[in-house]
Amino acid sequence: MSADSTPNTPKNTASGNDVASGAASGASANPAVDGSELIRFDKVTKRFGSHTVLDALDMNVYSGKHVTLIGPSGSGKTTILRLLMTLLKPDEGTITLGGEYLTHEKKGDKLVPASDKHSRQIRKNIGMVFQQFNLFPNMKVLRNITEAPVHVLGLDKDAAEERARELLDLVGLTEHLDKYPTQLSGGQQQRVAIARALAMRPQVLLLDEVTSALDPELVAGVLDVLRDIAHTTDITMLCVTHEMNFARDISDCVMMFDAGRVIEFGPPEQIFTDPEHERTREFLSAVL
Repeated sequence: MSADSTPNTPKNTASGNDVASGAASGASANPAVDGSELIRFDKVTKRFGSHTVLDALDMNVYSGKHVTLIGPSGSGKTTILRLLMTLLKPDEGTITLGGEYLTHEKKGDKLVPASDKHSRQIRKNIGMVFQQFNLFPNMKVLRNITEAPVHVLGLDKDAAEERARELLDLVGLTEHLDKYPTQLSGGQQQRVAIARALAMRPQVLLLDEVTSALDPELVAGVLDVLRDIAHTTDITMLCVTHEMNFARDISDCVMMFDAGRVIEFGPPEQIFTDPEHERTREFLSAVL
């Protein structure tokens, strides 16, 4: 289903979920944003045993947009991110990134499951920050950030280190580049993880409850870093969070999930101030 023709106005329907085109403000070193469709889920179903987590999901995200997924635990939000990272594969349906199939590929006239090589190549355009920091404990901060750009992207070591220093400045950790992860607080480790994801220059940054493992006093610092990234770069962001004020601040579109489906979506002011669906009102009443 195509996007609403009015710029920056998401079309609200539970059967086809498009975030209208338009770049976020600011400049960045990420790939150019042209407002085109970047992510498409086409009738994607994911089951775990007899439990259907995603039910024939149609979802589009356009380049430069910041989209937040909200809803109760188990509604399928994190599954979407894990499918994009190819940590899971859909049971039915297809996913494309920039027009390229992610978990499938063309063989002649047929669409077949993708080889690992194909999926890895497309996945290079996606960065993810997990609930747990997943840093390499035996590597200092600087090397944690340069390891993948050097060995996956083939970037020159000096160029990778220059980029890493810029990112450490962005997340406020320049003075900690020579420390090991265990010498940092949880909030500092998560900021390193954000810098590490950005070092790959992804088109899309996935954020999976990135503050849920932090002590409450450390949450604000991590969210402030992500706000800065959202407000000053063109990177596309897909975020799962229970931090509703953060979602209101950074989102172009908020999607409400329930039982594996998007039941409502729209601009944050609409969703948080005047939601149409009773289930959305119940959920927000419980978490706000």
